[in-house]
Amino acid sequence: MITRRTVVMAAAAVAVLGAGVLALGSGGGDARAADMEVWKSPSCGCCGGWIDHMKAEGFSVIVHDLDDVTPVKDRLGVEPELASCHTAVIDGYVIEGHVPASDVRRLLAERPKATGLTIPGMPQSAPGMDMPGEPYEVLLFSPGGTSLFSRHAG
Repeated sequence: MITRRTVVMAAAAVAVLGAGVLALGSGGGDARAADMEVWKSPSCGCCGGWIDHMKAEGFSVIVHDLDDVTPVKDRLGVEPELASCHTAVIDGYVIEGHVPASDVRRLLAERPKATGLTIPGMPQSAPGMDMPGEPYEVLLFSPGGTSLFSRHAG
């Protein structure tokens, strides 16, 4: 027999589970814990496209437009061979270039000892560039070097 108590308890369980799913959003509970700060040129359209990608994936983004982003890259430990057009920081990690939101979420979940993630250059199929066809790699970097973090088919 279904009692009023059973119905109330079931409704409470559904509410708690639903709240958990909403907190995770599109898979990035940790991504919402901290704002992402982005430094970019005010005239760079692909940087704006990447920021739109990150916002659409549930990240909170604070944008700083600068005529020269190089001093920010230098301060954060981004070597010239790892550089792209914009630099971001989230929860203590540097995100250099057009790194997909899924990789940022994975970084925040796994929390490796590293400076951050980079996609050197500007691959045409990366988020913000949005011209399919060019495979690219995301690298995990630190002062000791780089390692492969993920591959994307493009």
